[in-house]
Amino acid sequence: MHEYSIVQALLNQCEEIAEQNKADKITKVVTKIGVLSGVEPHLLEIAFNTFKEGTMCDGAEFVINVQKLKLECQDCKKVFEIDEVRYYCPYCESLNVKVLDGEEMYLMTLEME
Repeated sequence: MHEYSIVQALLNQCEEIAEQNKADKITKVVTKIGVLSGVEPHLLEIAFNTFKEGTMCDGAEFVINVQKLKLECQDCKKVFEIDEVRYYCPYCESLNVKVLDGEEMYLMTLEME
């Protein structure tokens, strides 16, 4: 499961940010995970809750916001979001679409004390 290695990197990033801001504790971690990121949100949450113990994130709330696939049609120029993986415009049915969001995972915000 690569979610465990992702959580290790996330925890390291959180601790670096907390140290830069002279915080003693992280109380909330908010992430955004795209549906095409390859990250399983449920497994990520389990990994976070397992590995946060003994870190600055121990006891922190973990929030996952799932980002739908966001596309832009290069023909009719409409921007739209979809839940499933299909690369065509629902407006003009063009296959000429560009992915704008939904492929990455981001650390969005931290709440610290």
